[in-house]
Parts: sequence; structure tokens; C-alpha cells
Amino acid sequence: MNDSLAAEIANVAARLVVEEGLEWGAAKRRAVKQLGLPARTALPDNDLVEDAVREYIGLFCADTQPAELRALRKLALVWMERMKEFRPYLAGAVWHGTATRLSDIYVQMFCDDSKSAEICLIDHHVDYEPRSVTGFRGELVDALSVSSLSPELGEHIGVHLMVYDLDDLRGALKPDTRGRLPRGDIAAVRNVLELPDELL
Repeated sequence: MNDSLAAEIANVAARLVVEEGLEWGAAKRRAVKQLGLPARTALPDNDLVEDAVREYIGLFCADTQPAELRALRKLALVWMERMKEFRPYLAGAVWHGTATRLSDIYVQMFCDDSKSAEICLIDHHVDYEPRSVTGFRGELVDALSVSSLSPELGEHIGVHLMVYDLDDLRGALKPDTRGRLPRGDIAAVRNVLELPDELL
């Protein structure tokens, strides 16, 4: 795929991610459609889309996004602490710093027993919806989805508690293509919450 077409798709996808809260895969597919390209057009990689999202946020949301990101990370930490026995890790846009108030929170849990996290929610009378979401290897993963109020944002945010086997944790901590940790545990999320807004 040529670089200019990849950049064009990534830029349209970035707008959809930021303005409509779409996940990256869905945003890339919608961008191809909006640009009138064939459905089989090759999609840009996630690094290119991430760069475009960061650029879009810098241009259009620089005054609001850091506070929104901080609020989402605080809410994520609340859920991670509630579910700490299941080895929770924050992933996705909220971890990587590209989230806005339209973004959902993805917490990946690595459990000895896949049903134990669900039982924990039932025991605490938490309303949740079981569903399947795309996991970090592109496979479908069970998720327990809740709607949780963010006090700072004054609105409900989707929180998806993704259930993995404990064995999956080994491969989950390998650095990504840019050498960054692809997810963060409770201590890592606490650390990023201590950073000033300009470093988020």
C-alpha cells in the first residue's frame, strides 16, 4: 500500500477514533468506506493510526484531553483495585494515553479460574453484561462489561474486564513494536497518574 493512501486512511480513522470513540479496527474499516475505497483495501498499521490520533488530539483536543484521560485512568484504577486478585492490567487507549471521554476502558485480567472473576461481580451485586471482545492476539476473549460513573466526567463509561488464563500473562508483557509495555499493572497506573498533564 502506498504511503500517502495509508496516511489518508489513518487520518480519517483518527478523526473517527477521537470524535466518535470508535475502536481502531472499526475506525480503519469505516475510513476506507468513507473514502470510497474498495472494501479489500489494505489497512494502515496501528502505529500509523496511533500517530494520527496523537496529532489530531494535539490539534483539536489539547485543552480537554489530558483531564479526560486522567479521569479515565482514575476510574480504571478503581476497577483494577476492586479486581486485584485477578492480576488486572490496563490496556488500550487509556493506558497508551490516546483516550478521550468517548473511549471505553479495557482491563485485562489473568485468572487461575475464568469463572472466578464473574462470581466476584455477582457476589458484589455488580450489574454486568457478558460479551466477547477482540483480545491482544486478535482472538475473541470473554469480557464482563460494566457501565461505571466517572465522577470527574459526570458520565458513565464502559469498562470491559477481559478474562484471560493465567498462562497468557507470560506473552502479555513483551514490549510492543515501539519498545513500550503494552499494558500496565496497578502500580504502573498509579505512577502515570502522578505525572503532570503535559507528560500524560
